[in-house]
Amino acid sequence: MTDRLDQIFVLGKQWLLGQLQGWGLLPADFVPLVSALFSIIFIVVVFAGLFAITTVIERKGLGRIQNRLGPNRVGLPPPFPQLRLAGFGQFIADGIKALIKEDIVPRAADRVVHFLAPVALVVPVLLAYSVLPFGRNMTPIELEAGLLFFFAVGAATELSLFMAGWSSRNKYSLLGAMRAVAQMISYEIPLVLSSLTVVMMVGSLSLPQIVAAQDHYTGTLAHWHIFKPWGFAGCILFLIAALAESNRSPFDLPEAESEIIAGYFVEYSGFKFALFFLGEYLGLFAVSGLGVTLFLGGWTAPFSWLTWIPSWLWFFFKLCALIAVFIWIRGTVPRLRADQLMGLAWKFMLPMALWNIVVAAAWHFTHQAGWHLIVRWLFCAALLVGPYLIFGRAFEAKVGKRTYRYAP
Repeated sequence: MTDRLDQIFVLGKQWLLGQLQGWGLLPADFVPLVSALFSIIFIVVVFAGLFAITTVIERKGLGRIQNRLGPNRVGLPPPFPQLRLAGFGQFIADGIKALIKEDIVPRAADRVVHFLAPVALVVPVLLAYSVLPFGRNMTPIELEAGLLFFFAVGAATELSLFMAGWSSRNKYSLLGAMRAVAQMISYEIPLVLSSLTVVMMVGSLSLPQIVAAQDHYTGTLAHWHIFKPWGFAGCILFLIAALAESNRSPFDLPEAESEIIAGYFVEYSGFKFALFFLGEYLGLFAVSGLGVTLFLGGWTAPFSWLTWIPSWLWFFFKLCALIAVFIWIRGTVPRLRADQLMGLAWKFMLPMALWNIVVAAAWHFTHQAGWHLIVRWLFCAALLVGPYLIFGRAFEAKVGKRTYRYAP
């Protein structure tokens, strides 16, 4: 029964394909195509629904953190206006507003590129989901270089941001796009380097194999990479870079409330603006899913006595936990200045990510030398603490503390 519940989506797709073949509606040559179509529908429906719910939960969470009310009134549209649903109808109202709002395009804009920019943002993000293992035997496309594919399609989002800023024929949009692209390129380097340690230790770029390397236990505790010094440091670096890649607070400079304009999408309205909003959240979910796969064991359970819980449920539980952490950070951490943002990437994140590769190599060779686990752990942790203090102090000295002045 537990195995059937774990594989319920896989068995459901196989049953549906068998039924279509039995009814003569699906020729054998089209089975792989229809199977991929079912996977696409699953990804779009699940993560679009998660996006809708997250927007409401984030507003409610930020309201609770800031001691104010979040959405609590909007419910279902007529003929059921009395059903308020504790404010969880807010995303329905937002969606309707985005659909019916006027689409304004600047007179001097390049209309074709202006239209394609939000589409070019959403499509690569959806492609990135195709290599994520959502559960046991639940990887839409199993590639030997799945991690490389994820980063390759993710890099295409930078092109879409530049398309949006350049096609708007607005100097502020262009400057905002250049700043956003510089931010994403800067933090993409530590993002990739922090993932490189996992590739070194597992010896594969395949995401299912990376999960399989963590799917064993010592006693009751799982062998997740985050439980090792290099994995813990790599996970922290990965999550910080993921925040910056997703334009999330405290790195949301392109769309800061204190700015006069909204960065690269200042000339967008209506559903095109909603696509940028959707792409940002879908990108956050995708990179969070990658972080779960690389460092948190993917769909595996943390303890051996919890393996009866379905694997897909573990994956989405960890994904939602990371999203909750990102919401918490947005409500508590102040926004960085532009110089602080770039300095953090190049003066702290990059050298720490490079040094973490050395620590991962030390972990590997001390294992071959037969060192005791506790000694290896303490040795590698000590290798990380020293550079952390050195790079952190150097970065803090160059940035300096903020000075707040008030008018008399």
